[in-house]
Amino acid sequence: MAQAITLGIIGGGGWLGRAIGGAMLEKGVLAPAGLILSSRSGRVEGFAAWPDVRLTQDNRQLAQLAEIIVLSVRPEQFADVHIEAADKLVISFMAGVSVDTLIARTGSRRIIRAMPNAAAEIGQCYTPWFATAQVTAADKAFTQAMFEACGSADEVASEADLDYLTGLAGSGAAYPALLAEAMLAHALARGLPRQVAENAVRGVVVGASQLLGRDGMPPAQMVQAMLDYRGTTAAGLQAMLDAGFRQAIEAGLEAAEAAAQRMKADNSPRK
Repeated sequence: MAQAITLGIIGGGGWLGRAIGGAMLEKGVLAPAGLILSSRSGRVEGFAAWPDVRLTQDNRQLAQLAEIIVLSVRPEQFADVHIEAADKLVISFMAGVSVDTLIARTGSRRIIRAMPNAAAEIGQCYTPWFATAQVTAADKAFTQAMFEACGSADEVASEADLDYLTGLAGSGAAYPALLAEAMLAHALARGLPRQVAENAVRGVVVGASQLLGRDGMPPAQMVQAMLDYRGTTAAGLQAMLDAGFRQAIEAGLEAAEAAAQRMKADNSPRK
């Protein structure tokens, strides 16, 4: 049953705000009349089926009306967002904007930082989130339900954990896309027709990877099983490992985490 809560999404016209707002309505987490979306244009596509959803261009008005305020804007746009949240629950999707900065800029100490990704659009998003001590059990239950409407979610123990996961889970489809791009380029260089190459790559990255689902074989076990089989897959895997595949992944994740830390410093309330 939809909860009788008023939730406002600042940046509701963006892809992430639209995806999560729509998912909550579709799954019955929130009643249409309880959703307020703000966008610069005052128009948001994708909500025609729910005429009771309210739209606004005024973030201050949204903050006054909503019990829960979701910040779904790019970090560099946050400086232009002026709201007074008092003791309301504020949920931020912004990478590199710390709890301290959110408290200083919104006036609320009931803060949740979360890192959803692009897969929210297809209901396959994994969202880690971190809550301050002032966040209530009811706040946490609603937050978990909101993110489960478009995938799955976990509360993490520290803001440092969330910063790391910003570079891991928050990057969403980017890492598989990089793998797919490299595979596709190699296949095309070998002369395969583009349609065949694209279908083959999608079969690997999108199709076969579903074996790694929640009930599937653990990744390390699958890799070792393929290596032990000593066939063509083992030859490919071993060559990738020998070329520094794991080191490249580690470097990428560490670089992404470092970027999140730099963004936090740059957005510090002392700046």
